[in-house]
Amino acid sequence: MATPRIASVFGAVNIGSFRISAIIAGRTETGEMIVLGSGHRAAQGVKRGYVIDSHAATFAVRDAIERAEKMAGTSVQGVWVGCSGAGLASQITQVEVDIGQRRIEDDDIEHLLSGACGVIQPEGRMVLHAQPAHYTLDGAHGVANPKGLHAGRLGVDIHVMLADGAPIRNLSEAVQNAHLQVAGVIASPIAAGYACLTPEERELGVALVEFGAEVTTVSLFAAGMLVGLTTIPLGSGDITDAIASSFGIRRFQAERLKCVNGSAIASPADHREMIPINGPGEDGTPGGQLARHADDKNRIPRAELISVITTQLGRLLDEVNRVLKAMGFAGAGAGQVVFTGGGAELAGLADFAQGALGRPVRVGRPTAIKGLPEAHATPGFSTLAGLVLYAAADPVDIRKLDRAHKSGARASSGGLMNRVLHALKEYF
Repeated sequence: MATPRIASVFGAVNIGSFRISAIIAGRTETGEMIVLGSGHRAAQGVKRGYVIDSHAATFAVRDAIERAEKMAGTSVQGVWVGCSGAGLASQITQVEVDIGQRRIEDDDIEHLLSGACGVIQPEGRMVLHAQPAHYTLDGAHGVANPKGLHAGRLGVDIHVMLADGAPIRNLSEAVQNAHLQVAGVIASPIAAGYACLTPEERELGVALVEFGAEVTTVSLFAAGMLVGLTTIPLGSGDITDAIASSFGIRRFQAERLKCVNGSAIASPADHREMIPINGPGEDGTPGGQLARHADDKNRIPRAELISVITTQLGRLLDEVNRVLKAMGFAGAGAGQVVFTGGGAELAGLADFAQGALGRPVRVGRPTAIKGLPEAHATPGFSTLAGLVLYAAADPVDIRKLDRAHKSGARASSGGLMNRVLHALKEYF
């Protein structure tokens, strides 16, 4: 079978608090997205989604992208960058204009969208993206493309993603210093939604919980767009720290215990199972001390490890539940909750979260892209995969339309005459 021809290539970098990862993907002539190369390394210079050491972050970005380029056998000049910090906030702006009971043309839509730029109220913050979600015709919602339809009034709901300017500039400069152009900075919930939510879920209503290392982002999708977002400064790294503190061990040992032996669901056999603190090839503990609650072979009961994990996880889910209620995602009408991010890889998380939140829960993984290595086809890489899916989708940003509309108006004063001539050709 012939290898599909790659028509275009996209690169992305996700700067997380636990790992910095990069991906290079190609879109075939048939529109299928295929991973060409990916790479990751431990995060440096990043704390709770914010760049705190530009030189360290730049080094980690350069290392991750070089690994992806080596696997792909090609290089990229520009990348899309994921952001989970910077005080992300989401708002919906509604705009409506009078059409006059006639057929809607491309110019009407462009005029509506370019005019919507003037009603965005960033209040001193940076606009990451401003995208039309869906249109309304005479108050009727859910119109995907109004062109060719008749209406008295044409409206649009614009989704605006805001962020603090300084952290975004720090993020962009860390990437630019790695000799890469920044094609755009994308909020991680938007990217993760592209990777692990179905169009039907986004339409019916779903809560997406991106469980990162130091930041957990709760976002709501409804009517096909993101309608609310809240960031919680807690993550799976706090569970790791609690394990290290409880047993008096190193962080890398605590992380390994959490990933290899940890679970959110306890079983009767956990009290009898003893798990070693030291990994393969490690000889003893630093300083010659046994871990707290360990036996003479430096093993701890798995039940105590799970107790620490579930205690910390319960605190996080209490916050998630509080945020969901504050955002109106509660009661019998509330839908499913999807967990993604590195923290969602914890065994038994979906069952534990379903009991804590009282609603259906599933774990979301990147499924809309082919060729991901097995190690990267996990919830922890949803945002990374979503970045290239977002780039390939190339959603409309009304700020670009506004600039094009203004430059076009300056370049041609005969816009009205052109429309008249177009109409004459169409109807006669």
